[in-house]
Amino acid sequence: MTLQASPARAADPGPSNVVPGQDTATPVLVEGLREPVDAKAAPADAARGYLAANKSRYKIPRAGSDLVPVSATAAGSGNSAAPGSTNSATAAKSTNETVRLQQKHRGVDVLGGQYVVRMQKQDGKRVVTGTSGHYFTALSTDVTPQVSEDVAVHRAVAATARRLRAALDRSQAPRSESGDPAATGMTGEARGLVVLPSGGGVLAYRVTVRGTAPGTGTPVVDEVYVDARTGYPALQYSALKTMTAPQARTAGEAAEGPASDDPPAAPPNLVPETGSGARLSGTTASLDIAYDPAAGTYLLADAGRMRATSKSLLGTWDARGKSVSETSGEWPSGITMFSSPNTTFGTAATDSGAVDAHWNAGQVYDFYKTTLGRDSLDGRGGAVNSLVGVTYYGRPYANAFWDGTKMVYGIGDAEFRPMSADTDVVGHEMTHGVIEHTANLVYAGQSGALNEALADYFGNAIDVTASRTPMSDPAAGLIGENLCRTKAPADCALRDLNDGATTSKSFLGVSFATDNGGVHLNSTIFSGALWDMREDLGGALADKIVYKAVTEYMTPLDGFTDARGAVLAAAKAMGTTSGQQNVVKRSFSAHGIVPGWEQALGVDTDALFGKLNTTDSGVGAGGGWWTASKSNDDGSEPYSVYAGRLDGRGAPKVISPNDGRYHTSPATDGRTVVWTAYGPTSVDVLSRPVAGGPIKTLYSSVTGVAGLRVEKSTVVFEEYDILGGRHVGYLRPTDRTPVFPDGKKWTTLTALPSISDGKIAYAKLYPQGGSYRLGVEVVDLATGTAVMAEQLDEPVSLGQTGVNGTNVFWLADTDESDGGLMSVVRSGLDGRGAHIVSSERKPGAFIASDLTVSQEALTLVAQTPDTRYRNESLPKLWQLATDGSRRERVSCNRGEQNYPAAGAGRQVAWLDATTGSTDLVTRERPAGSC
Repeated sequence: MTLQASPARAADPGPSNVVPGQDTATPVLVEGLREPVDAKAAPADAARGYLAANKSRYKIPRAGSDLVPVSATAAGSGNSAAPGSTNSATAAKSTNETVRLQQKHRGVDVLGGQYVVRMQKQDGKRVVTGTSGHYFTALSTDVTPQVSEDVAVHRAVAATARRLRAALDRSQAPRSESGDPAATGMTGEARGLVVLPSGGGVLAYRVTVRGTAPGTGTPVVDEVYVDARTGYPALQYSALKTMTAPQARTAGEAAEGPASDDPPAAPPNLVPETGSGARLSGTTASLDIAYDPAAGTYLLADAGRMRATSKSLLGTWDARGKSVSETSGEWPSGITMFSSPNTTFGTAATDSGAVDAHWNAGQVYDFYKTTLGRDSLDGRGGAVNSLVGVTYYGRPYANAFWDGTKMVYGIGDAEFRPMSADTDVVGHEMTHGVIEHTANLVYAGQSGALNEALADYFGNAIDVTASRTPMSDPAAGLIGENLCRTKAPADCALRDLNDGATTSKSFLGVSFATDNGGVHLNSTIFSGALWDMREDLGGALADKIVYKAVTEYMTPLDGFTDARGAVLAAAKAMGTTSGQQNVVKRSFSAHGIVPGWEQALGVDTDALFGKLNTTDSGVGAGGGWWTASKSNDDGSEPYSVYAGRLDGRGAPKVISPNDGRYHTSPATDGRTVVWTAYGPTSVDVLSRPVAGGPIKTLYSSVTGVAGLRVEKSTVVFEEYDILGGRHVGYLRPTDRTPVFPDGKKWTTLTALPSISDGKIAYAKLYPQGGSYRLGVEVVDLATGTAVMAEQLDEPVSLGQTGVNGTNVFWLADTDESDGGLMSVVRSGLDGRGAHIVSSERKPGAFIASDLTVSQEALTLVAQTPDTRYRNESLPKLWQLATDGSRRERVSCNRGEQNYPAAGAGRQVAWLDATTGSTDLVTRERPAGSC
């Protein structure tokens, strides 16, 4: 399901000053208005009354009930007037009002449905100057759920667990027969119903899943939207706004100690003082601190900046010894603000990054207050809290994030200083807080990349302002360059906003499972355009334009084209000259952000089925046929299963019934298609002949089914549950119920099955000698005989298996300290003669996540180890000869490649995200080198 809704059809308003929306009758941008509205009413009432009175333009029939106020802000328009504008004297006497309105459909919030009305008050009169946002006029869905809230929570947790447990890892060893929910390391919290704004709308439960990822210990805070009619997890993305891509894979451990949603109470009666401390750069910084008379100590608590208004603090907290999992979305127990017996803060505050965090937070606060007139992140003088010294389960942690209430800074590592040591990093994280209280850009896909781009822009603008670095300096565009311990700044900077190369042609299409849909990968396309604009217009004007666009124009589901229109409209509203407006246009055009830019992305593949608009649903192939799931063009309909010929001849045919369920994860052998159907009470395994005929229900699961494969009407699958259980089962034509080779014992896990020539293989985690071991088991379906394949080394993790007529293949990790590198191993079908096809210990090793085999070749979904998140480090398809003698890239397409299914010979079909949608594509032979 796409989050990109209602993109603007034109980058710039036409003669009518109205930019229409797509698939909605409400315009996404209207500017240049001077239309009278009630001056005596409250701003929100005036805004809704205006929209209701102008139905012919806005097509909002019930503005009074369908639009609920989110915020209403007012500011003297003189603060926003452009330097040299002719109307600055008049503007100074007036007040600009911005009202944000949340769309509701039959009383239920619409995800990203937000409309903004801008007004101006002067001399007792009020006029509307413009509007923008996304109001979805096509919504028609019923809002009565068919799935219980408990089922939605269970499905959300299970979906998250399944996503994170692609491999079978020792850490997944069962903990108790009773099925302790804590064994999954994750819990779900229902947050109410929402309508996903696709087509007629999808009613969904919003479930927040928290915990730690098995095997890695990575913190998990996922937003999962479960279809309230069928229980299918239709949309899922991470809520953690990290500075860089998530921490690399490594072994973790569970967090300890209770936590709280609220920060510890600050001591009362604090007295503002001035102190000092050494920054990690070696310079001494003057610090705004506070004296605690009750304890007789000084705290890194700035009690002065907001003393005259909200009396809130800028506090810096000692989180040394706390792991990232304890700080994500909650407050770890027992932490306090950094303290000192005198006004000088010593080595501990320096080395942990506390001095830098505190000083930088003050710089960011001052920039927003002095330059842009904003009082703190929420605009109302809210507290600013920074946690420093955070580790990755006692090990180095080189990342930082905003979790919705506070900033969290990692302790750094051998290459990076503590992450608070650079002003642009602190400005970046604090700007996420500003965005959350204004445009609230959804942190996924293009809107998420905008969120990151704006955080980078303001973080770096604050940095160069505080350091007085000229925009002409070659290092001005670097993000995080002051974190470097050993390398030159340009070599270890996290990003460069002035690289001169990032354009829309660099866009990387990825699923939400990868970088939340490319929020970091694609951010510099937009931030680079903004930085070019700042270079040409100067910071004093550019910063005000971008801030006005974020706070008064942008809304949660804006994409790059929408945001371009918002920035240009904000520039016009500030009274800029035509020359200055042309600078804005040129900056975006130079980075390829123009109408229809997505259509220019090229591929080297043959399309079998386009724009599937599906998530977490794979591809099957066999016997010259493919099968895949597809929604409609706007992603609002439950998925249907289709099948077609791998040679592209003929039209795809619908296999599944149109019964309102989600039909997903199909497989085929060219004669039969099998798939899963998500309904309100069960997940069913269905089958149907490719040639047509009756649909059969083969098995019903209360929890869920994955990994389906079929050969000659024998179906193999993996059943999973929310308590950590994974069990492979198979159904032969003569079986009335599935056979589970592991007996579904709670002490044993089996997963990642494959089938060929009457044999099935799967990964197995089983108890032996008081501990757990991992291995690959092969079962002869004719006799029921099971054999364990030889293991050349003791694995700590096993990945997908594959079988052809002569061998069984699997992925194995035997070194948990190498960042997730995997070997490809094969043995005979009798389990003997184990051989390493591709070694994790040799140059060119893969971080592999999936595998499919034919008689001639095996194809991997793999990433190559990389210190940067870029196209080359995304999941790509690599094909090897079955003996490892040949190694080639299947396709040179940009973007993510996933869910491969082997055809005959060297042909592969897969889901490709290069064009920004999800397309089923194929190649008959690999592309070779790219």
